[in-house]
Amino acid sequence: MLAMIIGLVIFFTVHLIPTNPELRRGLVNRFGESAYKIGYSVVSMIGLVVIVLGYHKLQVMPGKNPVLWDPPVALRHAAYLLMLASMFLLVAAFIPSKLRDMVKHPLLGAVKFWAFAHLLVNGDMGSIILFGSFLIWAIYDRVSFKSRDEAKGTASVKTGTLAGDAAVIVIGAGLFLGMVYWGHQTLIGVPVMP
Repeated sequence: MLAMIIGLVIFFTVHLIPTNPELRRGLVNRFGESAYKIGYSVVSMIGLVVIVLGYHKLQVMPGKNPVLWDPPVALRHAAYLLMLASMFLLVAAFIPSKLRDMVKHPLLGAVKFWAFAHLLVNGDMGSIILFGSFLIWAIYDRVSFKSRDEAKGTASVKTGTLAGDAAVIVIGAGLFLGMVYWGHQTLIGVPVMP
């Protein structure tokens, strides 16, 4: 549990820097934009690797990860719908679309749906800490984005097209089906479909 928590602290500490424009500006002024971005990426990746290794260790060590509640099977259906929405938002973060224009920060939306879906179907302490942390961070970061956008007085430029929406739906559905039938088992070690 400790390794996963250390990874979460590393990951979220570095991800809180952009929410403080003065701190970010100070780091960029001191080290330069490129060095800041490289450092940000490297520390984020280290945190993510420690999170994944720590969470995996919890899953294979009996007694180290107490189950706090046993989610009803019916919640799996809600989790599937949330994960489908998460995949659409994930793809929309990288493809100009009307969905991206409407949501504004689709990557954070994808994280929120992903985290909430996993909270619905996992009742062990490690999962609650992991997915709960990501959900809280994504909500905080979205609120922070709103205040930063208002401070800058920036208006979002709408560049989305229907072709972009079609691509988001096709690619997002493909990613969702790939994770359900193959990816989750292969990458995470837990089958989604019994």
